[in-house]
Amino acid sequence: MTKVFASIGECMIELSDAGGGLYRRGFAGDTLNTAWGVRGLTDPAQVLVRYVTRVGDDAASEEMLGFFSRAGIDASHVSRVPGRPVGLYMIALQGFERSFTYWRDSSAARLLAADLGALRAALADADCVYLSGITLAILPPEHRGNLFAALAEARARGAMIAFDANVRVRLWPSLDALRAGLEAGYRAATIALPTFPDEGEIFGDASAEETVVRIAGYGVPEIVVKDGAEPCTLQAEGRIDVIPAVPVAEPLDTTGAGDSFNAGYLAARLAGRSPAEAVRLAHKVAARVICSRGALIDMAALREITQAEPA
Repeated sequence: MTKVFASIGECMIELSDAGGGLYRRGFAGDTLNTAWGVRGLTDPAQVLVRYVTRVGDDAASEEMLGFFSRAGIDASHVSRVPGRPVGLYMIALQGFERSFTYWRDSSAARLLAADLGALRAALADADCVYLSGITLAILPPEHRGNLFAALAEARARGAMIAFDANVRVRLWPSLDALRAGLEAGYRAATIALPTFPDEGEIFGDASAEETVVRIAGYGVPEIVVKDGAEPCTLQAEGRIDVIPAVPVAEPLDTTGAGDSFNAGYLAARLAGRSPAEAVRLAHKVAARVICSRGALIDMAALREITQAEPA
């Protein structure tokens, strides 16, 4: 039986440095990056990858829908908002670390949770639902209630609900609102995919182990704490494991590293692999992604990773 992976959030136009003062235009966004990764790491006959968002009625929106189709990502639950554009962001690199400038305040995706019935339909057959703190941050507060209601229904019927805080302080009106939003996201989840430096900054955790304990207190049974090139801390199946990252001698661009890690982890869990095995695949995927520019790498490169995996 085909499994369904549904990723909820905002895809934007991405401008990345092409050298010589020029920029390359593409499409990306944290939850889209993860959907792309899951699509590349899984067999389309076994996993349907769905993206849930809203777009406008302009040329860029039309191109984005074509991009989803060419990537093999189901866009049947992407609806349009007449008169609204899609968002845009630009990546600036200092060495291999990145920063972002966004133009997204009036994007159509901010209305992705306006219709509870549409959300329910999009998630009705999902085996795994993925969202991030950015998904929550771009929504009007009254629409977050719709999203959490749909997530609760999906969880009640047995779907995995995966949440990455993916902290972007500037998207929230205050630190208190940020903390409350992330806590609500974790409480909705069965799988938490936080990043330790962000959690330490926002919640005051002194270690990845403290992050695990705090998030477990929200009722999350499976927790994977990412920490860049440092080992990953996993709590699942009644135990804690510390799993080293894959060393990368010369990283080129860390854009999308955490998103691709999440893709590797969730693709493996959809395939029935253990949490520890999923972390090891996730490390391999992230290591490959940071050796390329931009958030997305060719799906053929992702397939090579899975083909190299032991049976």
